[in-house]
Amino acid sequence: MGAPYDFDTVVDRRGTWCVQWDGVADRFGVDGLLPFTISDMDFATAPEVLAALRARLDHGVFGYTTWQQDDFRSAIAHWYATRYGTEIDTGQLVYGPSVLSQLSQLLQMWTGEGDGVVVHTPVYDGFRKAITGLGRELRGVPVGDEEALERELARPDAKVLVLCSPHNPTGRVWTADELARTAALAERYGVAVISDEIHADFVHDDGAGRVHVPWTRVAGEGRWALITSGSKAFNFPALTGSYGFLGDPGDRAEFLRRMETAEGLASPAVLSLTAHIAAYREGAAWLDAVRGYVAGNLGLVAERLGAAFPELGWVPPQAGYLAWIDLRPLGVEESALQRVLVEREKVAIMGGSVYGAPGFVRLNVGCPRGKAELGVEALVRAVGAVRTV
Repeated sequence: MGAPYDFDTVVDRRGTWCVQWDGVADRFGVDGLLPFTISDMDFATAPEVLAALRARLDHGVFGYTTWQQDDFRSAIAHWYATRYGTEIDTGQLVYGPSVLSQLSQLLQMWTGEGDGVVVHTPVYDGFRKAITGLGRELRGVPVGDEEALERELARPDAKVLVLCSPHNPTGRVWTADELARTAALAERYGVAVISDEIHADFVHDDGAGRVHVPWTRVAGEGRWALITSGSKAFNFPALTGSYGFLGDPGDRAEFLRRMETAEGLASPAVLSLTAHIAAYREGAAWLDAVRGYVAGNLGLVAERLGAAFPELGWVPPQAGYLAWIDLRPLGVEESALQRVLVEREKVAIMGGSVYGAPGFVRLNVGCPRGKAELGVEALVRAVGAVRTV
């Protein structure tokens, strides 16, 4: 039996400056919708993390601080050793305010305007904004299509592959063999790899034996970076803070120079350091419990969709708490579906066009079961009202 963590009790997030709840009108044009949108969870973070944060608050002094200290480095090393059976080189560590901030810096280091940046499609919209916002050319290849991947990596102006591992929004967990082949291709064509592994801690134990393989295990001699954070799994993104590993010493020095001088970010958020250390040292039981609970929510989605629309053949994702659902077999038109969801059902669910995949939806079930039930029932009713096949 695990620790008696409570994930059923609703935590009211309204009025807390919360993007998912308080900012729903920014994306959907209407206030008061029940949201299943941005990828954070409705659960309070691990009690062990909260206890560490309270103790740090009680200290009362919040001066300039540093991430380059053993408590932080050793906690990360402990996590990778116990979670992934991987020995990491803490000398390769870097720090940034967010994973997307790290991505932006690395793209500026390794690419120029107009260069090609390869991603798997459907693609997380944060990647698209970062890549195109810097004037780089986003080049998509379908998840799992290695021939298309090689074609794009072989183009002379392809400079970087941005890998999402596990993949958002599909929840795909890349196998060690797939990652090794990807690393070999990138090295062959001189393409740097930036592996975003923020969803790594949420790989589901569904009996298939899938495990997350950190990029450090397959990187080889090519230029690479692994960027990640404990904020996704332990639900504290508002504390800010992320870390990464850069294989090349010169790249590490340049990255740190940019963060500390060009960006003026020499001092990290101390509460983020505190939260990461507590999560990685003491939070494993909570993480296992919340992942199991979310797996139950995803099972609920599969059961309800299977009963209503068996032709979809929907199965839960291999990782994460985001149900990525292909509604194209039912002839569902996205704008019509969104109208019904918003105007009749009063729920906010992300449409697939956000990720370059119209005809899909992304339903966030990182929430109490009662809310997940409301979301999937609203989706089933709305799909039933607009399906054409």
